[in-house]
Amino acid sequence: MTTRPERPKVGNRVRCTITGIKGNCGWGHKVGDQFEVSTHDTAGMCGIFFHDIYPRIAVLQFGGAYPWGDKDILRVECPDRFNCVQAELKRLPPE
Repeated sequence: MTTRPERPKVGNRVRCTITGIKGNCGWGHKVGDQFEVSTHDTAGMCGIFFHDIYPRIAVLQFGGAYPWGDKDILRVECPDRFNCVQAELKRLPPE
């Protein structure tokens, strides 16, 4: 078994918190689960969900903002409409 190299620490940290689930998440996410994600690390998140929200993670990680709502928080949803997982992405300061 090979060990994973240390992931690059660039930009802001981004925390993903699962806030709701309609149906049953096939990956096993539960309300309250938290992950510190980045453009380099899924942190154990479902790959399909991560792929869908990747551009939003990049915006928060690299200092961007959308012109609506809180500049440090985005609410996102899984693309599975039958078992929709809802989450909050929050920009955190670098360590």
